[in-house]
Amino acid sequence: MSEHLLLTKDPYFSAAQEDRSAPRTRVAIPATLRMSGGRGFQTVIHDLSLSGFCGAAVNRMIPGTVCWLTLPGIESLQSEVVWWDNSLVGCAFDKLLSPIVHDNILSRWQANSSFRPVA
Repeated sequence: MSEHLLLTKDPYFSAAQEDRSAPRTRVAIPATLRMSGGRGFQTVIHDLSLSGFCGAAVNRMIPGTVCWLTLPGIESLQSEVVWWDNSLVGCAFDKLLSPIVHDNILSRWQANSSFRPVA
């Protein structure tokens, strides 16, 4: 690895050096996922971390595809498909999610919430 890469201040690069970029939390959040240049579709986000998410995607999504995730009450988040397997897609956010935004999402949604936000 070049010395330049080791000295980078990019938080995403640093997080990616670990086995998992960030701890994942199980959730059940209805959302919209849209591939770049395509139409959005309804999905459910099954887990969320500072660096990405796993959600439902019936149609195959090709790794490397840029997509946009829209969660309730939050502006769209750019991400990239990392994997697709058996109707589940794993995506990495283009920019790490702010810990404040992440904690706010987790405080509003629970895995057993049946798509209702926590007050």
